[in-house]
Amino acid sequence: MGRIRKILVSQPQPENSKSPYFELASKHNLKVDFRPFIHIEGVSARDFRQEKVDIGTHTAVLFTSKTAIDHYFRMAEETRTSIPDTMKYFCVSEATAYYLQKYIVYRKRKIFYGNGQISDLIEIMGKHKNENFLLPLSAAHREEIPVLLKKNNFDFSKAVLYRTECSDLSDLADVNYDILVFYSPSGIKSLFQNFPDFKQNNTKIASFGEKTAKAAEEAGLRLDIQAPQPKAPSMTMALENYIRDYNKNDGKP
Repeated sequence: MGRIRKILVSQPQPENSKSPYFELASKHNLKVDFRPFIHIEGVSARDFRQEKVDIGTHTAVLFTSKTAIDHYFRMAEETRTSIPDTMKYFCVSEATAYYLQKYIVYRKRKIFYGNGQISDLIEIMGKHKNENFLLPLSAAHREEIPVLLKKNNFDFSKAVLYRTECSDLSDLADVNYDILVFYSPSGIKSLFQNFPDFKQNNTKIASFGEKTAKAAEEAGLRLDIQAPQPKAPSMTMALENYIRDYNKNDGKP
């Protein structure tokens, strides 16, 4: 079977030079490549107008990601919508809130953020019940947040501003890896959209999260590595454990 030597991670390369992936590569003498299997495309202003949602009529906006922030301000610019200084910004986390500095003078705006949990942010928003909220979303989004907003009687509008698309991976057709690492069901979809005749054979599949694992299994893939697990809360820890045992036993994990 041989040792594991090459891994492809279906995400952008980490900007942090101290990423656990680089440590993993160095420790086990691996070649770790990064390649996004999906990318984000913004909805055009023309398509957005068909949603009949007016950004300018809202007094507050709820951000669940940095991507949502980027496309909210992009759409405001493309539709020539002026965002007032009185706009209130509610962000799911502190990191998301600080990202607003890319577009606004942070200290002069009304900005609120949660601890990363939407339930925590909903509680904060409860003190601002009279606001008319805008919720920027991807075309393929979970209904968890809209359902919570409805349940708590918030006045809000959904705005689909971007969508996830499969990337062109045709240049990988003749490249073989020992492990493919996936973080989302969209990555699995992209694999088969690019390579409809993909055969797993001896390639190991690693997945992060229950939904990714389910998508892999539904696609007929054999899951060799899953995270998070009690002994491996991160993807790199799960890979570390698997590769250590696999290489030590000459391909018999």
